[in-house]
Amino acid sequence: MWLLEPLLYGEREKKNNVSGEKGMKIKEILKNNGRKKEKARQDDAVPTIKKGGQLLIAALALLAFAALLYFANHDRPVYRSSDISGIEYEVGRVIGILEDNTTVDEDMDGMWRGSMELQVEILTGRYKGETAEVTNYFSSLYNVRVEQGDKVSVRIDTGADSNYQVSIYNYYRAPWLVGCVAVFLLLLIVIGGKKGAKSAAGLIFTMVCIIWILLPLSLKGYSPLVVTTFLILVCNLVTFFLIDGIQAKTVVAAVGSVCGVLAGAVFSLIVQALMSVTTYQMEEAETLLLISGDTGLELKDLLLCGILIACMGAVMDVAMSIASACAELHDLNSELGAKELFRSGMNIGKDAMGTMSNTLIMAFAGNSLNMMLMIYSYGVSFQQLMNTDFVAIEIIGSIAGSIGIICTVPIVAFIAASVLGKRQKKGSLMHKKAE
Repeated sequence: MWLLEPLLYGEREKKNNVSGEKGMKIKEILKNNGRKKEKARQDDAVPTIKKGGQLLIAALALLAFAALLYFANHDRPVYRSSDISGIEYEVGRVIGILEDNTTVDEDMDGMWRGSMELQVEILTGRYKGETAEVTNYFSSLYNVRVEQGDKVSVRIDTGADSNYQVSIYNYYRAPWLVGCVAVFLLLLIVIGGKKGAKSAAGLIFTMVCIIWILLPLSLKGYSPLVVTTFLILVCNLVTFFLIDGIQAKTVVAAVGSVCGVLAGAVFSLIVQALMSVTTYQMEEAETLLLISGDTGLELKDLLLCGILIACMGAVMDVAMSIASACAELHDLNSELGAKELFRSGMNIGKDAMGTMSNTLIMAFAGNSLNMMLMIYSYGVSFQQLMNTDFVAIEIIGSIAGSIGIICTVPIVAFIAASVLGKRQKKGSLMHKKAE
């Protein structure tokens, strides 16, 4: 509405030829608009790169990323649990039910007992187009009931004599999983608009980095901690710059979030040393030890790497909220100094701190619900519970992530206040010189 006021008042001046209060109001509005334009010029005075330079940097970054992807996945070691190489997992379709010997399990709701004789057509792999008779057994742990026409995941075991045997491995869930991801990305883009699309791009980039850079480089013998730290830095910068471009608040948020994650990492390292908790106490430690024997995998810092990745998202959320709020306050009132901005950032951060810490702890608790229920059902004493490896690892992960969030609040508030406050002082000096 304020943008229309000069036009409205201007028309009234022409029609009525009125001066006085309206004329003074026009002058005040124009003066305020001039100040806003001056401020916008000051904000834009942050060192920028021309469009050609930006395109060149983007091209070089993409080239470097492609080279890193190739290096990470080229000749990466693959662990095999046995010398048998004739095991394949393909997609099949149930084309006939030859015999159904199943009954409903009266003791377990929704479960079946018995077996089914199926005729399955193999749809993928070297045996594509062939059919096989499969016996599908049912148990408490294995309960894959299918109907004619259903697609299934099948396991094909090929012996030394080239004969093969087909068995039902599991339901064919790939299309549904892809659909879930598609729905999530669609909602993110529809509701979030352009920024939602950029957020989706940042999320995809992060997942690519974890799956196709962190994992293969770790198997090649590179330090998982070094690679994880590097990827956290890169993913932070890329995600923030994709969402809001290269500007003061995104730089502040990126730097602050990295500092917050590192604070959580330092706490985790200290507590792990005090409690004598290492990767070797994790549930997957035995399998990882076998894998490390045939690959270059280093197990030492895997626990810490998992904690860093787990808390990165929550820390980024808090960092961006505070940096964006401080930038908005500075835009609304450029006279706010560093102290006022820091105080405002802390107040905003205190509100986000409690909810995000609770979210992180609830996430860890949710992932561990089955294990906690099992422990509780055995009537384990408090003394025994507190000294189990599982509980120690979960508590360290939850608390380290929460501490990362807590430390992010003052760090981002301080950096934002320092950067924006300095720009305010610089703008004031320029204004005084202009006067």
